Amino acid sequence: MIKAHQKGTLTVTSKHTPNVIRITFSDDGLGISRANMGRLFTPFFTTKKLGEGTGLGLSICLGIVSEHGGRLWAESMDGKGAAFIIELPAHRV
Repeated sequence: MIKAHQKGTLTVTSKHTPNVIRITFSDDGLGISRANMGRLFTPFFTTKKLGEGTGLGLSICLGIVSEHGGRLWAESMDGKGAAFIIELPAHRV
């Protein structure tokens, strides 16, 4: 977002149905290129410069969400921002 606008907006929304809780994190940044979409959750994949990131964040998030029976995926159009969506099963307590 900083590269796109020198600032940015991150929007977090949630929705609850009887079976699923969905949390969406969306931004107004540059988006994710088509070439990178299929590699986002691959351990050690990063688009950052050497020393700026390990490429483990999204793969760790995917593991945590999966261990809780959920799903995590990204949606983006290059140049139009990105959204990361988490769906977790809803359980009554």
